[in-house]
Amino acid sequence: MTAPRWYRRPTGDGLVLRKTPRLASWNKSTDPDQVRLREYLEDTAELLAPHLVASGGPWALLLEVGLPRGRDLVDMADLDNYAFPLATRLRNEDLVAVWCTKRHADTSRVLVAPAAEAASPDATYTVRTTASASTPAYKEQVRSAVVDAPAIPAGAVQLQLSFVVGPQRNWLTLWKPTIDALDPLLGRTRDDRDWHPQDGRITDLGLHVAVDPSLGHDVLVSIAAAPAAPGTEDPA
Repeated sequence: MTAPRWYRRPTGDGLVLRKTPRLASWNKSTDPDQVRLREYLEDTAELLAPHLVASGGPWALLLEVGLPRGRDLVDMADLDNYAFPLATRLRNEDLVAVWCTKRHADTSRVLVAPAAEAASPDATYTVRTTASASTPAYKEQVRSAVVDAPAIPAGAVQLQLSFVVGPQRNWLTLWKPTIDALDPLLGRTRDDRDWHPQDGRITDLGLHVAVDPSLGHDVLVSIAAAPAAPGTEDPA
């Protein structure tokens, strides 16, 4: 079976977004949030089009979300909800890594680059899931991998998830249910609520994928989480 793969964060100046990044929205298509989301996605796809054509082969995406300086970086503004719509709009079979960060800044940036493999993080938790990702059973299987792990101290968190999936799987749809199961690491928003971790704490998110036909509908997921390095979420 293919081992989880990890990819480097794209580096470089990137492109300043012309429209403010928008969170995923599940409202009706005519809702103002949906309209603004579509406008942002289309404008960003147009901005990136020449660079996507030039990349060729496996590639990685980086979205750096700039938030107002008065905004608490570790409360809400969940990074997977920023990354998901843009990755969905740009995705092809060669997208193997998505990075997303948030920081205090006046602008947001986006960057695409050829994917470069990296070493596995020092400490990972790995589980093979057999349940549908749309069910609580999937989250329970993921949680089982981290249930005895020490909680990450209060503050900003860096999280990486590496998925190994079958060729028919849309790995982007695995992000949210996997993160929902990480309350032993991130803490809960309320003690009596399952599947509602304090995922606003994640200020640096890396998501990776490899394909292995032998897995069928199963998913192998490897989890690496730690306090965010000082300064990474709000550089000078």
